Amino acid sequence: MNENNISHPSSSPGNYRWVVCSLLFFATTINYLDRQVMGLLKPVLEKNFQWTETDYSHIVMAFTAAYAVGLLAFGRIIDRVGSRLGYTVSITLWSLAAVLHAVVKSTFGFGFMRALLGLGESGNYPAANRTVAEWFPKKERALAVGFFDSGANIGALVAPVLVPWILGTYGWQTAFIITGAIGFLWLIAWRFFYEVPARQKRLTQGEKAYIQSDAPVTNTTPIPWARLFTLKQTWAFIVGKFFTDPIWYFFAFWLPSYFSNTFHLDLKKPSLPLILVYSGSTVGALAGGYLSSLLIKKGWKVYKARKVAFLVSALAVLPIMLCRYTDNMWVVVSLITLAVAGNAAWSANIFTIVSDMLPTNAISSVVGIGSTAGAIGGILFPMFIGFVLDFYKAHNNITAGYNIIFVFCGLSFLLALVLIHFITPKMQPLDDKDLVKTV
Repeated sequence: MNENNISHPSSSPGNYRWVVCSLLFFATTINYLDRQVMGLLKPVLEKNFQWTETDYSHIVMAFTAAYAVGLLAFGRIIDRVGSRLGYTVSITLWSLAAVLHAVVKSTFGFGFMRALLGLGESGNYPAANRTVAEWFPKKERALAVGFFDSGANIGALVAPVLVPWILGTYGWQTAFIITGAIGFLWLIAWRFFYEVPARQKRLTQGEKAYIQSDAPVTNTTPIPWARLFTLKQTWAFIVGKFFTDPIWYFFAFWLPSYFSNTFHLDLKKPSLPLILVYSGSTVGALAGGYLSSLLIKKGWKVYKARKVAFLVSALAVLPIMLCRYTDNMWVVVSLITLAVAGNAAWSANIFTIVSDMLPTNAISSVVGIGSTAGAIGGILFPMFIGFVLDFYKAHNNITAGYNIIFVFCGLSFLLALVLIHFITPKMQPLDDKDLVKTV
């Protein structure tokens, strides 16, 4: 049976798969909560440990490097041992690392713990995407990915509220301990509620049949890791992540300073513009996943539904280039919120094309490979950002520098879509003959 002719039952007899997806949502929320703590505690820690900005940058680089390497390693591990055990190892490692920040006494120690945190956190997306592929038919996968991916934005919003309160009440050590311990609570729920569909006793036969309504996988032989780099399906995902992930890094790490420099926002207080902007991520993730899922349910071919969702996402980011033509903060907030939503909608679908085109036992590996490419882009793009902003800051016109960066942000998604189209025009999934050649 071809993936473009998959069956479409009118309704699903059960919703346990959404319980599983909720676990993924909370894991991603905790993932970003733990990641944000260090930045929020930076003013206190740099005073206590007498850090320079260079010291802090080295600590951040330790996290990023370990995260990039971990994506490759965890992707392969999870394809070997499965999501249940893989997720258990991942969140145990990152939660332990988060808690142990509280006992560190040196700059090197913080760098080591950040690296350990990055290594553990790198297992989240490979495990989550494999879990979605195991638990959802193709027509619902983008919506499921959008739902769990929206947890990243929730974590980014919860941290600035929770961490300062813990800091003021109990101190910085307790902030690391409490936020890190939340992961262990999630782990209890994961071990209790999760099992693959074939062994999940809480799953009805009707829902199991619905989950397995796509064409059955007839070849489960593991694909050699190096061979994945020769597949056009892998390169479509690599390209999609490399050109678009850096834009999210920019939105996450530079927008606060942009609003501070351009509109003199006081970042020591809750900021409505930033809350609105980052809330766009949640809306976009859900809307982007819903759009392609709806089109597939209406009978569209899978690859056409994904590409329409990509196009809508890319067009939503494009208007960010208009920021240069207005001095009205709320117009700028609207344009950037739309772009952040488009970014999140793209993310919901880019992860899903991996499970559209590749067998389950290769999903985590390819997600790890592509996400590493995104992390590399996330290292290179800030170099460009720093050069541009320093140049225009020296000329007392830093806003002009941001406007140039907005042009790159606006065009990057359209460029990625064009490249994906040329690499895989119909996003053809690997068939049995391809798998035979592969192994």
